[in-house]
Amino acid sequence: MTQFSSPPSFLRKFLHVVFPTLCGSCQTPLWDDPVPFFCQACWNTLEPIPSPVCPRCGRPFASPISLDHSPTHECGSCRKRPPAFSQAWSLFPYQSPLKEAIASFKYRGRRSLTTYLIQAMVPALPILPVIDVLMPVPLHPQRLREREYNQSLLLAHRLSQHLQIPLLLSCLLRIRPTVPQTSLSKNERLTNLRRAFAVDDASRITGKRILLIDDVFTTGTTLHECAKTLRKAGSGPVYGLTLARML
Repeated sequence: MTQFSSPPSFLRKFLHVVFPTLCGSCQTPLWDDPVPFFCQACWNTLEPIPSPVCPRCGRPFASPISLDHSPTHECGSCRKRPPAFSQAWSLFPYQSPLKEAIASFKYRGRRSLTTYLIQAMVPALPILPVIDVLMPVPLHPQRLREREYNQSLLLAHRLSQHLQIPLLLSCLLRIRPTVPQTSLSKNERLTNLRRAFAVDDASRITGKRILLIDDVFTTGTTLHECAKTLRKAGSGPVYGLTLARML
């Protein structure tokens, strides 16, 4: 199992004195807080999405007894529009402090948060089915040039090391630039990603059981479109895992 570590306490204190930093969530000054840009008090509020959830997309059910008599009961959205993925898991609600952490990680170049996001993810991981390869949701080359890295790849790389499952890159491609899903209405999100993905070499995924890794589950459209593309190219079952989910 992968081991993670944070800078020594004295070094953190020294850095906070030299470079005063406020918590990205509550704005209090940081002192001996091991997570970059966030105080320990805020980070300790991270709690996984509680059960029960839809067994297909991971959407939380309102009632704690929703699945007591029908464990395979799917939510209305999955029954109305069955997703192309076999199952998806989201680990945490998309709310503070994780909301701010993902924004910093994704848009402000704070890649040092990768370690601490993975530290939060690992204990919350579900029992996974047999998986052959992990695959990050790709960025369009234009977006990758702007951001200089793919946040989903950083997460997938570390999870690949922890789970000891190979990471498959440069196979699933984003061939059409799209606007961020979070900036769109629900109806716009459903059409924004159509025909946005393609498979470069289908022989690399033939029959493979694939786990897609992404940062945020918004409507599930991204995972659906990726899974649909992979299945059409001949893959085996496709699953999804995201750090957070909009509720």
